[in-house]
Amino acid sequence: MFTGTYTAIVTPFKNGQLDEAAFRKLVDFQIENGVNGIVAVGTTGEAATLDYDENMRVVELALEQANGRCEIIAGTTSNSTHKAVELTKGVAKLGANAVLVASPYYNKPTQEGIYRHYRAISEIGPTKLVLYNIPSRTASEIKVETCARLVQDCKNIVSIKEAGGSTERVALLRNALPKEFTILSGDDAMTVPFMAIGASGVVSVASNIVPKEISELINAALKGRFDTAGELHLKYFPLLQDLFIESNPIPVKTALFLMGMIENEFRLPLCEIGKANLEKLRTTLAHFKLL
Repeated sequence: MFTGTYTAIVTPFKNGQLDEAAFRKLVDFQIENGVNGIVAVGTTGEAATLDYDENMRVVELALEQANGRCEIIAGTTSNSTHKAVELTKGVAKLGANAVLVASPYYNKPTQEGIYRHYRAISEIGPTKLVLYNIPSRTASEIKVETCARLVQDCKNIVSIKEAGGSTERVALLRNALPKEFTILSGDDAMTVPFMAIGASGVVSVASNIVPKEISELINAALKGRFDTAGELHLKYFPLLQDLFIESNPIPVKTALFLMGMIENEFRLPLCEIGKANLEKLRTTLAHFKLL
């Protein structure tokens, strides 16, 4: 269902508030450089520190500025099923193309609990739902068997953002799920190997700063040109590494600040990058002529 490059867009702040003007420019920058969609208020968008009204406003801004030029997927993750349902209702009313929902963090639910969590969200209505498996942040995995059960029982669950770091798991998912169900890499550094065994694209952090280049890589892989995709992957691998030298989204927001696109502002508990890593990141950006 979802194929191509989806940017997990940052949420810019200015004096503690949403920087709406900067956000609109970021959306235009993404669309002008060929992405297929934007994921608003995900992990990279610091969703955990936004209140309900801010969450809705970011999604509303993304939809307004995109104006149908690309798909808008809204993050509605919560470790409370009730809260996830309320967030999903809100963004569905705004007109989001889909919601992206990570498995509940901290609670460490059983697979039955994870199944019921997603089923409750899917029952809201026809809004498409993208599963999000990222055990490094949630302390729980959506097992392949649970994914298959959800896809069978919930027709609006159409894709998964896979950030488990395992090609074996991608192979198991591809064999267990219908052909039309798409797998998106949730880790820039794993995109090419994931696509080689059946993934259909990426939800990318790196495309915040190099959307054209990531889109070219994805399009090459979708056409089976893995020689080109591999060359691009190797070329930009140092950048992919340095965008995770500290917790996401600290490095990517810092990069956008250095590029003159946003303020250097975060919501606690996130804070500015360390001095040594700042210089390392600046050197890498300069190498790729991004400064």
